[in-house]
Amino acid sequence: MDNINGGEVKSLVGCTPKELADHIYGVLDSKKAKDIKIVKVSDKTVIADYFVLANGTSSTHVKSLEDEVEYKLGLCGVMPAHVEGRDSNSWMVIDYSSVIVHIFDREAREFYNLDKLYTDI
Repeated sequence: MDNINGGEVKSLVGCTPKELADHIYGVLDSKKAKDIKIVKVSDKTVIADYFVLANGTSSTHVKSLEDEVEYKLGLCGVMPAHVEGRDSNSWMVIDYSSVIVHIFDREAREFYNLDKLYTDI
């Protein structure tokens, strides 16, 4: 299968959680997301192995980042179990079971402070 740029689309079906998180990082980076972090949370919670955290610069950017992640991973054969926040656009969550993607606007990221909550101090 070819991607939009003419290259091969790699299937992510059966990939490791780290490989999935790294791919999501790349998608967010290509769309100019800010302050992208991959946080290993498997030793702190049973809900996922990794969180991918990122900022959008506006509510429109937050929504476009979510759309792009969902679209690009869909091309690779990976569909989210659930998506939350489509009504707010200040914090969107895409649940890929082993990897949960949190896309915030700056204010929401500062308020919820998941970076500090799930990383070692």
